[in-house]
Amino acid sequence: MVRFRPVLALLLLSLLPALTYCAPVVVPSGPAVVAPTLEPARIVAADGAQLPLRHWSARVEGAGKPRAVILALHGFGDYSGAFEEPGETWAARGIETYAYDQRGFGDAPHRGRWAGVDTMVDDALVALRLVAARHPGTPIYLAGESMGGAVALAALGRLADNPALAPMPAGTILIGPAVRSRDTIGGVARGALWAMSHIAPWHPVGPSSIDFQPSDNQKMLEKFSKDPKVLRYPRTDLVWGLVDLMDAAKQAAPRIPTPYLLLYGLRDRIVPEGPMREVIARLPRNPESRLAFYAKGYHMLLRDLDGAVLHGDVADWIADKGAPLPSGADRQRSDLQALWGSRFDLPGSGG
Repeated sequence: MVRFRPVLALLLLSLLPALTYCAPVVVPSGPAVVAPTLEPARIVAADGAQLPLRHWSARVEGAGKPRAVILALHGFGDYSGAFEEPGETWAARGIETYAYDQRGFGDAPHRGRWAGVDTMVDDALVALRLVAARHPGTPIYLAGESMGGAVALAALGRLADNPALAPMPAGTILIGPAVRSRDTIGGVARGALWAMSHIAPWHPVGPSSIDFQPSDNQKMLEKFSKDPKVLRYPRTDLVWGLVDLMDAAKQAAPRIPTPYLLLYGLRDRIVPEGPMREVIARLPRNPESRLAFYAKGYHMLLRDLDGAVLHGDVADWIADKGAPLPSGADRQRSDLQALWGSRFDLPGSGG
């Protein structure tokens, strides 16, 4: 008969070297060596890191300037190409869009390694400063999809504490923001993630988002699954870093200093309704803010089959924050009452 306690003790002792020498890998920005610059195809950060940049110019007559500018932050495993379709739509509406590959993703430095919450927030604030300087007098909007939404929340929380860091955006667009913080994933999952990220941080966790039907757009998903710029097998410590970011986003939510448009698909299983509801309850109430819920929407909302509807909602909210959204997604009272209860306070939806 096996005596389990001595065996367990021996196993734990055997793991001590791993626990001592393995830890989540973080590759933060280095010391400042240059002045940050905004170039046609890249942002050069203060440490010299080159972040690939995509840019959709607003289509305006003559020498007119854009009605607004969006700085867009992509999601986990993704890259700046995520905004190709909305960028084209917004350009036709007179809105300029900039999107860069965040560190660790796409063609940015240290692909597959986590840069740390502070570095990702610093990069977003630097990009915000550079874009605002390129377009003086034009309203700037900070947009983030999934992980990018978490970066946007964390960056705005820091900006609220120190407004000198960057110009204050005219508004924030949160597209299925990644807010599944540690306190929402359960003790077993937290423990397993801690163990794996500290014992085998290099271990892949599987294709990012693919197993959870992130969209109803199958043609797009097939293209996405074959895109070499997409990171499909992230390391465990990359996921650990993402959870750090989602914790920071949830903590920052009550301090968001700008009006916001939050877009959420009611079929999203990657960021389920519980964590989203908790963060919404923490967001400031503002008459210009809107919560838009899409009954047929998934996580990759901007690339769903109905993505063009959301592109239009964003452009119309920028044009008039006080007006209802054309899609009616900010007025889905019956769906919301069935999902979250009739007494839940919803900014921008009459509740």
